[in-house]
Amino acid sequence: MKKMESVEIIVATHKKYEMPSGKIYLPLQVGAKLNDKIGYKTDDTGDNISDKNPYFCELTGLYWGWKNLKSDFVGLVHYRRHLGLKKPKGKSISEHIKSVLSEKELKSLIKTEKVDLILPKKRNYYIESLWSHYEHTLHIEPLEETRKIIKKDYPEYLAEFDKLKTRKSAHMFNMLIARKEIYDEYCKWLFDILFKLEKKLVKDSKKYSKFHSRFYGRISELLFDVWLYTKYPGLGQKGGDKIKVKELNVIDIEKVNWFKKGSSFLLAKFTGKKYEKSF
Repeated sequence: MKKMESVEIIVATHKKYEMPSGKIYLPLQVGAKLNDKIGYKTDDTGDNISDKNPYFCELTGLYWGWKNLKSDFVGLVHYRRHLGLKKPKGKSISEHIKSVLSEKELKSLIKTEKVDLILPKKRNYYIESLWSHYEHTLHIEPLEETRKIIKKDYPEYLAEFDKLKTRKSAHMFNMLIARKEIYDEYCKWLFDILFKLEKKLVKDSKKYSKFHSRFYGRISELLFDVWLYTKYPGLGQKGGDKIKVKELNVIDIEKVNWFKKGSSFLLAKFTGKKYEKSF
């Protein structure tokens, strides 16, 4: 009998929190090098970029998984945002945690459905493109610099990058569960771009507020589909699937204030007032 493939899913967190059960989940304190330890595994061990967390956000956890985990499948989710097959029942954190993808469900997807890559369902912005939404709510200069890097060093990805100006949906949140070789290949590409961006903006980035200086994490959300659809052209079309992808529900463990989020977005779009905090 073939041995069941091993799985480790990083749960990026900066504080103690209720975590999903199952050996597949690995709570990881991100930015641990800069803060007091809270009892979880930390991202300042092994090969790491823990000290970049104020700017790279959960990507310090993504990087840590790339460099230090050896399982057949590796993933990244968040302490209050997970993936799941079913939508939550009830309003409590505990009830929402019960809807998070279980070890049994995941291993069924891997073994029975032969899934290679699990992603959150796409977020749709409806009235704006991904580019225009970013431009209205955040500072566009780092994204423009990212395009220059891709044009110079990864020109084969430029066509997909430029679709950010017309696409209205994307796999967001830097969340995924992938075969390790897929995870590694994506990280190699992503961090090469981000480290080059960091070198170009090392002086300019100081002009941004604490909230806006975290643009590396936000840009990476947009870059994932650029990588995915260039690497696997025709994905989802007949004859175009070189890998099996499964999209799951995003499970928000805490209630999202959609009214406040929507109001802030409209304010940004029509008055030019940028976001100043996460929602």
